[in-house]
Amino acid sequence: MSYTIREAGDADREPVVDIFNHFVRHTFAAYPDREVPTGFFDTLRTMSSGFPFLVVAVEQRVVGFGLMSPYRRDETFKHTGVLTYFIMPEYTRLGLGSALLDRLIREAQARGISNLLANISSRNEQSLNFHRKHGFRECGRLEGVGVKFDEYFDIVWMQKRV
Repeated sequence: MSYTIREAGDADREPVVDIFNHFVRHTFAAYPDREVPTGFFDTLRTMSSGFPFLVVAVEQRVVGFGLMSPYRRDETFKHTGVLTYFIMPEYTRLGLGSALLDRLIREAQARGISNLLANISSRNEQSLNFHRKHGFRECGRLEGVGVKFDEYFDIVWMQKRV
């Protein structure tokens, strides 16, 4: 399977928001309880300002995206980044998520970031397992802070030193 990972551009606005909204509608992976508008792309772009915002395309079709954002904008935390990524379910377990994560790790290291964080719903076992497989460890848990589909869930913080 041929794929590319590249910087997100304006032409990726609809595919990225469509991917995110798939996870909003069907999973605990995206936290909103209702679909986001197309302008959410600009929110993602702002979140990742100065950091990578990437898309994964298979045969020219965007099937996933990922970004890094600062943990906090304070200079004190400049060595810590937060990762966010989504791959459409029919494209998981094909190595695309691992390739995207590897690229984000390289981008982090090039920016002097040595600490990566991810916050994951406790009801997203696939993502928790993915992160464990890639060397992340649980470093914190906020119990019962989220409610989606009338079910409470925890936020699990995972961390990897790179």
